Amino acid sequence: MAQFSTLTSRVVALPANDIDTDQIIPAQFLKVTDKNGLAEALFFHWRYNDDKSPKTEFVLNKPESKGAQILLAGDNFGCGSSREHAPWALTAYGFRAVVSTSFADIFRNNALKNGLIPVIVDEATHKMLFDYVEEVPNAEFTVDLESQTLSFPNGSVTFPIDPFNKTCLLDGVDELGYIMGFEKEIAEFEANLS
Repeated sequence: MAQFSTLTSRVVALPANDIDTDQIIPAQFLKVTDKNGLAEALFFHWRYNDDKSPKTEFVLNKPESKGAQILLAGDNFGCGSSREHAPWALTAYGFRAVVSTSFADIFRNNALKNGLIPVIVDEATHKMLFDYVEEVPNAEFTVDLESQTLSFPNGSVTFPIDPFNKTCLLDGVDELGYIMGFEKEIAEFEANLS
């Protein structure tokens, strides 16, 4: 897993509520077992016409969205079915953090296991962030995992994250990698069992 400590980036604002995993990555793209090509499939039905030409009005198809690594999304992001392909597609596109008032539990867990930080903010902050990004489209936010803060030009807020996932993300290891970090202790324990 990619290590995460601090990220400063422009923001893509997608104010729709209840964006489910089928909207994030439609079912026809779930046959793959790796992340190759999933960037193009992200929000497929929202991004492309039936002839696969880009919908120019969709936010990810606008030139100013290119390279942004923070997605500011509506409430209840990632609801729906439990497909790990959803965070795969988001990270393949280049997103490293999603800011919302809430996340579906399974999506949040899958995101954390794939190096995507779900940043939860309160409703007043959420509205202010959307207003700010509309006013200053090239604004940059900073996600600092160590201090658990989301900073923006006119302030900052803290966000929750469980200590285990925080440690794994800061160290750039998955669950197995975390356990392997205790290889010496495990070997000593096993030796003492004999």
